[in-house]
Amino acid sequence: MAVTLTESAAGRVQTFLANRGKGIGLRVGIKTTGCSGLAYVLEFVDELDEGDEVFEERGVKIIVDAKSLVYIDGTELDYTKEGLNEGFKFINPNQKDECGCGESFTV
Repeated sequence: MAVTLTESAAGRVQTFLANRGKGIGLRVGIKTTGCSGLAYVLEFVDELDEGDEVFEERGVKIIVDAKSLVYIDGTELDYTKEGLNEGFKFINPNQKDECGCGESFTV
């Protein structure tokens, strides 16, 4: 079971953590929302919660709670720039479909 980062995503997270001045890593999770049911959540972590799984990829700690790991196991997080748009992109092998706006997904 793992969640991984591309080199581009790892570099971006490292920059964010350095600019923030604190934090042990990045939490990757899911929440119930949207027209398809689930949405990804990213947040910086200062302290681990009980039951957190910690993965280390390219010098970045990725923290995932047990509930979310079921849905995002095997996911690769990338950071992309397309024209004027840039952001994190989730490549999730468990994802079956997503809503038209791309904000939520189903597994």
